[in-house]
Amino acid sequence: MTAGNDSVLELLPMVFAAPGDALSRAEGVLDTDPTPLHASVAHQVIGIWQRDWGDMRLALDHLRRARDLAARADSAEREADVLGTLGVALVHAGRTRQGLAAFERGVERGTGHTRARVMYRRAYSLWVLGHHREALEDVRRTIPVLRQADDVIWTARALTLRATVHLALGAVERAEADFTAAEALWDTTGQEHDKADAVESRGLAAFRSGDVPAALRLLDEAEERYAKLGTPTFMLNIRRCEVLMAAGLAPEALAEADAAIGVLDGIGGQSTRKAELLLTAARAARLAGDPGTAIARAAVAERLFAGQRRTWWETHARLVLIEARVATGRGSGRLVADAARLAERLASFQAPAAPQAWLLAGRIALDLNWTTDAERYLQIAARSRRSGPPLARMTGWAAQALWARATGSGRGVLEACRRGLDVLDDHRTTLGASELRARATAQGAELAALAQEVSLERGGPRQLLVWSERWRATALSTPPTRPPADPALLSGLTAFRVIAARAEAARMDGRPVPTLEREQRRLEREVRSRTLHIRGVTPWGGDRFGGDRFDAGRLLEGLGDGRLVELAVLDGRVQVLLCGGGRVRRFPGGLLAEAEREAEHVQAGLRRLAHPGAEARLPVVEAAGRRLEELLLGEAARHLGPGPLVVVPPARLHRVPWALLPSLRERVVSVSPSASGWLRARETEPPPGGRQVLVRGPGLASCGAEVPEVAGRYGRPIVLEQEDAHVSRVLQELDGAALAHIAAHGTFRGDSPMFSSLRMADGPLIVHDFERLARSPYRIILSSCDTARLASVGADELLGLVTALLPLGTAGVLASSAPVNDAAVVPLMLALHKGISAGLSLAEALRDARAALPDDALHQATGWAFTAFGAA
Repeated sequence: MTAGNDSVLELLPMVFAAPGDALSRAEGVLDTDPTPLHASVAHQVIGIWQRDWGDMRLALDHLRRARDLAARADSAEREADVLGTLGVALVHAGRTRQGLAAFERGVERGTGHTRARVMYRRAYSLWVLGHHREALEDVRRTIPVLRQADDVIWTARALTLRATVHLALGAVERAEADFTAAEALWDTTGQEHDKADAVESRGLAAFRSGDVPAALRLLDEAEERYAKLGTPTFMLNIRRCEVLMAAGLAPEALAEADAAIGVLDGIGGQSTRKAELLLTAARAARLAGDPGTAIARAAVAERLFAGQRRTWWETHARLVLIEARVATGRGSGRLVADAARLAERLASFQAPAAPQAWLLAGRIALDLNWTTDAERYLQIAARSRRSGPPLARMTGWAAQALWARATGSGRGVLEACRRGLDVLDDHRTTLGASELRARATAQGAELAALAQEVSLERGGPRQLLVWSERWRATALSTPPTRPPADPALLSGLTAFRVIAARAEAARMDGRPVPTLEREQRRLEREVRSRTLHIRGVTPWGGDRFGGDRFDAGRLLEGLGDGRLVELAVLDGRVQVLLCGGGRVRRFPGGLLAEAEREAEHVQAGLRRLAHPGAEARLPVVEAAGRRLEELLLGEAARHLGPGPLVVVPPARLHRVPWALLPSLRERVVSVSPSASGWLRARETEPPPGGRQVLVRGPGLASCGAEVPEVAGRYGRPIVLEQEDAHVSRVLQELDGAALAHIAAHGTFRGDSPMFSSLRMADGPLIVHDFERLARSPYRIILSSCDTARLASVGADELLGLVTALLPLGTAGVLASSAPVNDAAVVPLMLALHKGISAGLSLAEALRDARAALPDDALHQATGWAFTAFGAA
């Protein structure tokens, strides 16, 4: 390390090019008995490193020493530069008044280029404080001076900051222009940390413009760049949490925010970032349905922001606090006034959250029957429906719908709900991953519920059916988007499979598996991350009903002599919509919560009955089936007619074994996530060639004994036996098959439903694998445990093996929603294929197969556990 002035000053830009090297070289300078000027630079470098990635107390100590040494060196420019750095640190430490005073002193001491750098830092701090207009004015004055000095690095920083302030004010197009200009400058430098920050900023811009997959991809790329530099990523954590919340992944956002707070506390990091992370955690907790945690996090954030003199941020924390309190049922006149004052303040800040606050005030006022106040607040909130990002426009349409409801305009409610859900559908077309599409529906739950309520009150059963379909299983209306060939995704899936297989083998041998499990979780995160980056390209169709508009007349015609029962849920109670015989009738059902509890009791009983010696549980299970029928069908059970029946349950009732209900035991019954989905399945043509594929995976107690006998029923089926049943070969043969039968162990992953799997010879065949099929089998039989288990997400969506197949060309699925006895499955499957080979549908063959089973508890429970989905 030379002691030349230029070489020491080079340490300052190095902090954001190679942070670790800059820190060690600065410490080396201090070991050489440097001059006050050089020591000032070295302490400033160490202070910057500690400020952004270490301990704030150490940062302030080094920066104060750097300031004093600059004064001793009698260098006004050096002192001004250090004062700018110190000002940022003081603001981040929550010492706002001292920080602003340091900036004033720095502006006074510096001239020209140096003063512009100080003003840039002040602009940055003003942005941190939420003083966006003042920040914009400072950075606008700074950019021309930096450009004139041909200071590429600081000009790029200033453009990035101006873009970030534009985003805070809702000016997305201006922000994108500045981000593009800044990135072009960064490409000419070696500032690796600043380059990572530029990628992060582009991710933020993508999010603000409504492109969630691009935002996730860019933020993940930025994180990889930061990881190579070894620097923490607290701001990135905050931004990614915002995107996760918008994508319906609030629990993940809460976990990430809390983890980042723990890391920040561990290093004694910036107080400002801690407050922002607490606010982010509060928002995530509220969206995740945990108002208690939201209140706790928001209250601490509000106190920190107040102490830091960050009014803009304090106001946002207060908004979340009120929202969480209202979620606990604490609505009051005082909260109405608080929410209205917050809305006015947010509007004065030009904050995008202002409509959200007006909507909150309107909602509370409505609950208190303060109609005049509610109408005023809702009308203001409704102005946001015409412009801005999708979720902001949905806020506006929700306000419009509530305002129409308050004024007694049923037509106005339905029109606002339709327009709002159209906005959400447009947003969801940008999402390629089926998981994101499903989870994003939660954003429209209120609009859907309002439309259903008005339909129930004023429109009659047919209109209620139309609105129930408008919102039911819409994520299944189109297949997930798949890139032509993503080598990284395929590589990740292969690596995951290898590790998962090794972990399973170790468990069976009784060997410890923590290391393998950690690696498996890491690979799962990588695979999931790749799928969430995929952008949607498939249009929803004419008017966003997942293709053609749902036509109740077409449904009634398609049913013929059969019936379809769609279960809608309004205010926690089941409404039974019985379709058939040329009309739609409504019957009241029971409480959804009671039905869910009863379904869980049934599942517990079926688990017991899957083992010999549990015959005494059979009457208990049958009694639960009778109670379920009363709750779910009520009077409608006596009007089902003799023909086949299609059941369309809400997502939360997906585990009901419908064949257990007394009036359905001897009927042909199939289940569909939606009436529209049943119509699509019914109209799906089988593939040419009629190819059958039979797969027998490893580890079954019965060894998949039905497979050889089933093979004899078909001409020349493709049979993949145990060691030949490798995932790649299985997928190759399944693609476009007419019929597939897979006898393999099934595992449902409630924590991560897209990793629910079937065990093959080389590891698990997961949902993500099925989504790679160009066309899944026309009919598929999954003769193993839990293959029909699904995760309820979003508003009324399901994720799991069955729902992965339905959008990909499968017209009929047979699967089990409960553990089954492997040996008892064999006679059921043999009887089932007897019916299929004779030309029966899956539902018809399943009805006859149950009747052919031995009349004992074990075989009865096995038959009840299986359900036919779809229409083939």
